[in-house]
Amino acid sequence: MRKMSTSSPEAVKKLLENMQSDLRSLSLECRKKFPPVKEAAESGIVKIKTIAVRSTDILAALKENSSEVIQPLLMGCGTKEPKITQLCLSAIQRLMSHEVVSEGAAGNIINMLWQLMENGLEELKLLQTVLVLLTTNTVVHDDSLAKAIVLCFRLHFTKDNITNNTAAATVRQVVTVVFERMDAEDEQHKALFILDGEGQPAVVQGNSNRRTISTLRPCAKDAYMLFQDLCQLVNADAPYWLVGMTEMTRTFGLELLESVLNDFPRVFLQHQEFSFLLKERVCPLVIKLFSPNIKFRQGTNMPSSPTPVEKPYFPICMRLLRVVSVLIKHFYSLLVTECEIFLSLLVKFLDGDKPQWLRAVAVECIHRLCIQPQLLRSFCQSYDMKQHSTKVFRDIVNALGSFIQTLFITPSTGNNPTANTQTGTSGVGGPTAAQNGAGMSSTVGLTPQPAFEYRGTWIPILNISVHGTAKAAYLEMLDKVEPPTIPDGYAMSVAFGCLLDLVRGITAMIEAELGREEIASQPGIAKQATDLQPSEQKEKPATSEKGAVSRAVWEEMVGACWCGLLAALSLLLDASTDETATENILKAELTMASLCGKLSLVTPRDAFITAICKASLPPHYALTVLNSSTGGFHKTYSIQGQSVQMISPSSESHQQVVAVGQPLTTQPQGTVMLTAKNIHCMRTLLNLAHCHGSVLGTSWQLVLATLQHLVWILGLKPASGGALKPGRAVEGPSTVLTTAVMTDLPVISNILSRLFESSQYLDDVSLHHLINALCSLSAEAMDMAFWNNKEPSLFAVAKLLETGLVNMHRIEILWRPLTGHLLEVCQHPNARMREWGAEAVTALIKAGLSFKHDPPLSQNQRLQLLLLNPLKELSNIVHPDIRQKQLESVLQILQNEGDSLGPGWPLVLGVIGAIRNDQGESLIRTAFQCLQLVVTDFLPTMPSTCLQIVVDVAGSFGLQNQELNISLTSIGLLWNISDYFFQRGETIEKELDKEEAMLQKQAEEKGVPLNRPFHPAPPFDCLWLCLYSKLGELCVDPRPAVRKSAGQTLFSTVGAHGTLLQHATWHTVLWKVLFPLLDRVRESSTTADKEKIESGGGNILIHHSRDTAEKQWAETWVLTLAGVARIFNTRRYLLQSLGDFSKAWDVLLDHIQSAALSKNSEVSLAALKSCQEILQIVTPVKECDKPEGLSGVNMPVFVGPLIPPGPPRVLSRTDSVGERLGKYNGAELNAAVDEIEDSALWWAAWNTWYTIGSESTKPPAICDKLFFIPSQPFLTALVQIFPALYQHIKSGFIMEDLEKLGRILHGAVSVPISSDASPFILPSYTEAVLTSLQEAVLIALDVLQKAICVGLEDMQIMYPAIFDQLLSFVEFSCKAPTYGKLETKNIANAKFNQIQLFAPAEWVALNYVPFAEKSLEVVVDLYQKTACHKAVVNEKVLQKIIKTLRIPLSLKYACPSETTWKMAVSSLLKVLSIGLPVARQHASSRKFDTMWPELSNTFEDFLFTKSTPPDNLSIQEFEKNENIDVEVVQLISTDILPYANFIPKEFVGQIMTMLNKGSIHSQSTSFTEAEIDIRMREEFSKVCFETLLQFSFSNKVTTPQEGYISRMALSVLLKRSQDVLHRYIEDERLSGRCPLPRQRVTEIVFVLKAISTLMDSLKKTKPENVDTNTWSQVIALYPTLVECITCTSSEVCSALKEALVPFKDFLQPPIAKVQNGES
Repeated sequence: MRKMSTSSPEAVKKLLENMQSDLRSLSLECRKKFPPVKEAAESGIVKIKTIAVRSTDILAALKENSSEVIQPLLMGCGTKEPKITQLCLSAIQRLMSHEVVSEGAAGNIINMLWQLMENGLEELKLLQTVLVLLTTNTVVHDDSLAKAIVLCFRLHFTKDNITNNTAAATVRQVVTVVFERMDAEDEQHKALFILDGEGQPAVVQGNSNRRTISTLRPCAKDAYMLFQDLCQLVNADAPYWLVGMTEMTRTFGLELLESVLNDFPRVFLQHQEFSFLLKERVCPLVIKLFSPNIKFRQGTNMPSSPTPVEKPYFPICMRLLRVVSVLIKHFYSLLVTECEIFLSLLVKFLDGDKPQWLRAVAVECIHRLCIQPQLLRSFCQSYDMKQHSTKVFRDIVNALGSFIQTLFITPSTGNNPTANTQTGTSGVGGPTAAQNGAGMSSTVGLTPQPAFEYRGTWIPILNISVHGTAKAAYLEMLDKVEPPTIPDGYAMSVAFGCLLDLVRGITAMIEAELGREEIASQPGIAKQATDLQPSEQKEKPATSEKGAVSRAVWEEMVGACWCGLLAALSLLLDASTDETATENILKAELTMASLCGKLSLVTPRDAFITAICKASLPPHYALTVLNSSTGGFHKTYSIQGQSVQMISPSSESHQQVVAVGQPLTTQPQGTVMLTAKNIHCMRTLLNLAHCHGSVLGTSWQLVLATLQHLVWILGLKPASGGALKPGRAVEGPSTVLTTAVMTDLPVISNILSRLFESSQYLDDVSLHHLINALCSLSAEAMDMAFWNNKEPSLFAVAKLLETGLVNMHRIEILWRPLTGHLLEVCQHPNARMREWGAEAVTALIKAGLSFKHDPPLSQNQRLQLLLLNPLKELSNIVHPDIRQKQLESVLQILQNEGDSLGPGWPLVLGVIGAIRNDQGESLIRTAFQCLQLVVTDFLPTMPSTCLQIVVDVAGSFGLQNQELNISLTSIGLLWNISDYFFQRGETIEKELDKEEAMLQKQAEEKGVPLNRPFHPAPPFDCLWLCLYSKLGELCVDPRPAVRKSAGQTLFSTVGAHGTLLQHATWHTVLWKVLFPLLDRVRESSTTADKEKIESGGGNILIHHSRDTAEKQWAETWVLTLAGVARIFNTRRYLLQSLGDFSKAWDVLLDHIQSAALSKNSEVSLAALKSCQEILQIVTPVKECDKPEGLSGVNMPVFVGPLIPPGPPRVLSRTDSVGERLGKYNGAELNAAVDEIEDSALWWAAWNTWYTIGSESTKPPAICDKLFFIPSQPFLTALVQIFPALYQHIKSGFIMEDLEKLGRILHGAVSVPISSDASPFILPSYTEAVLTSLQEAVLIALDVLQKAICVGLEDMQIMYPAIFDQLLSFVEFSCKAPTYGKLETKNIANAKFNQIQLFAPAEWVALNYVPFAEKSLEVVVDLYQKTACHKAVVNEKVLQKIIKTLRIPLSLKYACPSETTWKMAVSSLLKVLSIGLPVARQHASSRKFDTMWPELSNTFEDFLFTKSTPPDNLSIQEFEKNENIDVEVVQLISTDILPYANFIPKEFVGQIMTMLNKGSIHSQSTSFTEAEIDIRMREEFSKVCFETLLQFSFSNKVTTPQEGYISRMALSVLLKRSQDVLHRYIEDERLSGRCPLPRQRVTEIVFVLKAISTLMDSLKKTKPENVDTNTWSQVIALYPTLVECITCTSSEVCSALKEALVPFKDFLQPPIAKVQNGES
């Protein structure tokens, strides 16, 4: 084939140029000496140029003319001139490399080269040229080729070393080229050849004419001739083809033969001619050459067979063995018989009497075979399995074994090991030193040399081969002539390597084939167990005959070699002092054990396993365990720190003791020792079990027992998950571990864990073997632990756990035996054992649940229940530690797997709920944690059918009495649960209905009724009912805190979530939950103990309001009643639509009544609040309480509508009862919204109210201290109920009801207050504030009167009754009401005399003044509105008002409060301003006749009061009071006197008299001292007088009567003045020097002032309005006045002056004509 690079135009061009330049150079060189050459060169140049010009394909043209082109060059070589020769050879090489040399030219070149060779010129250049010539293409063949090859051989045997070596290499290359050509030729004719081959291959006959083999193609023929001649030459015969050979060595020949056989096996296997050569020539040759070695015995030294050059035989022997290796390796199939001979020879060469080097080389050779398992398999098939044939394979193995033994028994000479050689490098030398690796040389002197030591024989181990390759040292010594010295241990090391590689190879091969077979076999039987017990062994159905055959081969191979291997390996294991060697031996034993297991060969399997087990345990110990007979090792060894003692109890191998521990036996014994090798073996044992557990079968028992003992000796204790961790031994002489083993322990424990982890890869049967073995070990350990308190061996339990954990994917098949055994362990009396049993069970359950099963647990309920069942079983075990463990694991299960428990929930909840009061706090606490987790996280994931169980379990935690906090928290959980029900209502309902339908169907099929609590209600409602009834139970718990919490929760729940219930279910809620609860609470409260409770357990102080059971129950009663009432309120419409609402209403009212009348103020007050609530009364919310945003979360206000709009709960849960009770946001209840006008209900409520009111306000018959008097808040609440109640009953409210109301209001107001409470309820005496009760009473009346106001006519007859009621309250201002015969203190005393410790009364009457005053205001307002009403007129209301007001007015200063009479006056004035016109209107009907005298008496009593003003009254105050009197007189002057003609005469007369009396103080001489002592009311007198005068001179006289009144008044006045003045003058005369009494002076001054007033009036009046009689009376006074001038009193004088001055107007007659007579 031409290469592109040489045929491209550029390359061609360059070639032409180079050739021309070469020829030019040649012609130059030869110009002088060799003219013919010069000419030839020049003609060559011309030739080339011609070709270049004429030819299209230049290269082809060149090749055609190559003989001519080359001619000058050949001639140049013929000159034998070195320079020219070199030039020519280079040019020739260039031409050859461009493949432009023809066959003829090539022949010429070879001839020329031969000449040069014979002349010994340019030898290296010649070799180079030959090589180029032969390797570029195949133009050289046949004889030319032979000539070229001979030329190389000849050059190999020159004197020059370099030439020799180069020629040798060239020969090798040329031989290879010849065979490569043949290969290429075969490739070309492959298709043809195959046809040919498949036709009839002709049998090759021994061919006498060696030179022509007609059947072969050209290249093949060359190869054949060459190989045949090589055989001839080695056999020292003349060659047929390589003519001209002068000299040859056998070693070189053998090397060439070996390389051809090794490199071109295909040639020999595909061409019969060649295989013939192999059989007929090569094998006999080898056998012939071997004969000296066979006959040789140590000590003799025979010469080898005659060869051309006699050489020692080591090189020959070594090369023969190499050839044998190749023959066996490649041509075994052709040479079965020959190979048997070769193999037998090899085995013989191992004999002890053969020379060391021969044994070494033979072992190396065997090693090469050992790494070819397929070959070994063929031996086994061809020899061992044939009858009457040598058992070659077995012999090889046994030979290796005995070879190793002989090495120990007959150590090689000159090797005398001592202890110090261990640290040296003795015996490491020769060719192996290089192979010891860098690692060895760097650590020399630091580490002891690896070696085997057995009974004093010490054999070093040399690092001879990488696993799986036979890197022979001596077979490669091709340059050595003398037999080399073999280092100590070399043969042993190679033999050791053979064993290892043999095991490795066989097992790898068989396992690979086994694997393939398994894949090939049908899936159904692919996974059949192979490790059944011998009795049960069943052959796997072979997939074909072939399968059975191969299995037979495998079994034969293993059967042939296992004994030899086990013997050799056990010996080596015992002798090994090197970790790596030990490792390798153990690995081999392990691999064999595994292989035997896989092939179901039980005996060899157990033999290998037993060997490893024994090696793991201390000497002698192994037997005791494996034969379970007693006996032991009693010597104790102590190990300080790291000091290591060398001991040889039975095995002479010097091993480092790494651990001292206790044997695991029932009887206490001494200690046993473990060496590093024991630990190493243990690791192998672990490895065996780990990797090959599936084939162990019954030998698990062996393995696990051994491991258990080792673990025990090492003191490994189980940790979480079953892994064994180093832990201190609990007792005994304790375990001593060196640091060496300490670092190993974690590794061991890790492997131990991995071992059981790997059980996941075992098939089911193997797994059962493992589990059974562990269970039986565990049962033994349990028995041992039963009778003594020694630390038990937990190995089996821990490992059962581990095995279970890793086999989760098929846990079903082992779950029952596993957990069944572990549950037994949990009941064991030994705590540690028990603890581990529980640990194992719970860990398995947790793992089982968290494992991703396929199908997942959610779709495999059976499996899930199977997994959870043991958890339930644990509940039956009495030990608390087990229960604790169980609960802890439940907690973890919930945390990890809660989402996927599904049908397992009832089981889990059952475990959580299995609490008993005798279990102690901590268990209950743990169980409760689980429940909390369930409620907070898992309600949505569990089936809805389990929710009822959750409720029950939560309830049972509430009822347990061990831990109060848990009870309380569990109530909180119930609230959360209810919240959940509310939010997920729809989903839950759907699920439950589905389930219900199913159950119903089942029940019908069985013909039994469906049995569940609250049955007829739908299932979702039943869920709620269960919740409610559970909370109901908790509401009557003996512990008050629980009751309170449960009550709050129950009612909040019903309130917030009741909307979800079906309509009809409410019936059940009322009659089965709420009313029974009220009954129980009422009963418990009324029978509760009144004894004081000192403290609430521990150091908790109890508030005095809760220090008896009765008080605590009172709180419960309050809460319950309030709750039920709230439900009635918020669910009114719903409940009303139930059939028996009125009955329920009555029951509720009955409860309210009994609570309200209970003798407990808290309960009674709360009852009223409840009553308010059901009547939907809104108590006003104080400013500060109004919710603002969310700031009021803890405020007691109920925000928003009570029927919640959606899931979020509306009620803020506050803890104070007071806060919880009915305080609502005012905007929230719309009183007007659809009020239910079911009057019967409201009248029932009214009757209840009346009963409560009349009973509670009834004063006591006898006043002992124990009598219960209702509190103010109670009464206030009671009265506050009325207005709302009234709204509903007003249509039927009649007079009789009003009277009832009046009685209650009156009674309520009369109730006194306990003196302890007074400071809190009463305002200070000086503050005029109403108590809330009084305010409520007035509001009640106000509501009533407003209703009457807008009501029908017939309602208005109630006005007078209301006036009566109010007026009775007004009277309280002067006369407080009494409460039965109860003695009360005045409020003033209560306030100011609190220091009196022994106050006689416990009760304080209220300050009624503000109340009376307020009532009075109401009266006035009401009267202003209703004065004209018929009823008011008819019932003489005005008279009653005046009569009532007369009381404070007549008392005046004697009133309890000064404000009272002032207010009475102002009220009187207001009332009269409205009432008098009405009275006048009705004058004709005489309805007011009785009023007038009452009024005049009232005026009289007030204006001329008998009470004296207080001494400390200031002048200003006095003047203010006088102004009030003046106002009254002004009223008379404006509203009464002007209408005198409508007023009875008597009344007018009385008024006049009164004015008279007022105008002059001294009306009669009989003034009392007190009366006179009143300070002068000058202004008052003046007004009285002016009024008198005004009516005297009034020009508006409309009737004669009026004029009469005024004249009469005036004359009376003037007459009185005259009398007073006369009397004064006389008295003064008589008294002489002595001054008159003060009052007389005052009187005269008044009279004088009155006269001056009169004169002023006359002046102002029109003259015609004054009659003459009056004038004459006035003028008649003048002389009397003049007489007074003599008086001494300056006061009188100044008054006199004022009286006299006006008379000046009378000194001239008036201009107007005075008319006399009547006007």
